[in-house]
Parts: sequence; C-alpha cells; structure tokens
Amino acid sequence: MNRYQRMLHHAWDRLAAYELIRRARDLELMHRAMGFATLALVTLAPLLIVVAAADPLERGGFAAWLVDGMGLSGRSAQAVTEIISPPRKVIGTTSVLGGIALAVFGVTFAGSVQNAYERIWNLSPGRWHRIWRQALWLVALTAYLYQQEKTQTALHGWQRIALSTVTGVLFFWWGQHFLLGNQVRWRDLLPGAVATMMALGGLRAFSYFVFTPLIVTNAISYGTVGVVLVVESWLIGVGFVFYGGALFGRWFCEHHWHARGDAAGA
Repeated sequence: MNRYQRMLHHAWDRLAAYELIRRARDLELMHRAMGFATLALVTLAPLLIVVAAADPLERGGFAAWLVDGMGLSGRSAQAVTEIISPPRKVIGTTSVLGGIALAVFGVTFAGSVQNAYERIWNLSPGRWHRIWRQALWLVALTAYLYQQEKTQTALHGWQRIALSTVTGVLFFWWGQHFLLGNQVRWRDLLPGAVATMMALGGLRAFSYFVFTPLIVTNAISYGTVGVVLVVESWLIGVGFVFYGGALFGRWFCEHHWHARGDAAGA
C-alpha cells in the first residue's frame, strides 16, 4: 500500500466514524436510552420479582439481577437489595388491574425496542398485529435475565463468563432478527450482537469502579432516592449499549464486513 492509498484509507475511516456519530444523533440515542431505562424500571422489575416469587427454590428477582449486572458487592449490594426486594406474597397480592398494567408497560417496552431496531435498519414500522412478536420477545428477555441471575450461584469464573457471553450473543442475535420480522439477514445481525455483549461487559466493569462507591455515598446522603437514581443511571447505560450495539453492528457491516466481501469478490 503506497502513501496515497494509506491517505485514502485513513480518510475513509474518518468518514465512516463520522457516519456512525451522525446515525447515533439521528436515532436520538441518548433520548432512547433514557426511555429504555424508564420503561425497564417499571416493566422488568415487577416481572423478575413475580418470576422469582414463583420459584420454589430461591428468591432473588430484580434486586439479585441488579446486584450481579452492576457488579456490586458489600455495602452497595446490601443497599440495593434492601430497597428493591420482593414482598413475601407477590403473586397472591397482585391484582388483575396490576397485571394488565404490567402487560401494557411490557408490550410498550418491547415495542420501543422494536421501533429502535427498525430505525437503525431503515425499515418501515411493524404492523399492530405483530404485537405477538413483542410479547414473545419480552418473555424471552425475562427468561434470559432470570437465567443470568441463576448462573451466578451455579457457575463461577470462566465457566460463567463463557456461558453468559454465548447466551447473550444468541439472545441479542435472535432478538433483532425476530423483532424485525426476519427482514434482515442473520449474518448482518451478528456483529451487533457481539458488540452489545462486549459493551455490556465494559459497562459492568465501569459500574464496579464508579457506581459501587457511588451507591454507598448516595445511600448515606440521600437515602432511597439516591440509590434509585444510581440504578436508573445504570439502566440508561444499558439502554445506550442496547441500541448502540445494534447501531454499531449495522455500521460495521456496511463499512467493513460488506466492503471486505466485495473486495474479495472482485
């Protein structure tokens, strides 16, 4: 590769990076991440609490998943567990109206994820009767999160890391393909699934070093509200990764994956 080719290559890389930033701005990535965090808090928390309450072996639910997902330990884990813990008779005290509200919020949450995926891949919005896809995706998400929480006691070290990585990539790979109504090829969705899992690992490390001491400090200074604010901030980060990973996956396909395939074909 001569000098001019290298210059063109670097210029192309800079333009590609700018294109990724522009797409994130057009998608309103941060705004969507904040909406993701809000809906996740009112949807996933009750769902995981109910599922955990129905488990005859162990009770953990949303609090246990948060502690594990955020990489908390010690006083920070105790503060989250004390605030977000399931009551003893969740299922028996859940009203019909509460169940309906939970279903509506859950489908709305899944619909917002579907809409973001459609925007990322420039697809037309799915029809209303595809609501069954959103409901089934929500069930799969709950099962995936519950499995993640359960493996923290059954597996340790590299075994758990390997299982979590494989199941996570498979879920995000399948989730995009399913919500998009099989309109995007499997091979084009794989980079986004891998990027999402890598970013979630980075977010967990960031949470361990930043949010762990911050929870203890906020619990002392502001009480319950301070802890919930930190949890909501972490969920915003999860939403950013959730959508950002898919956005990066499409960008990677267009500027690297397909480009290399075209060059090889030529």
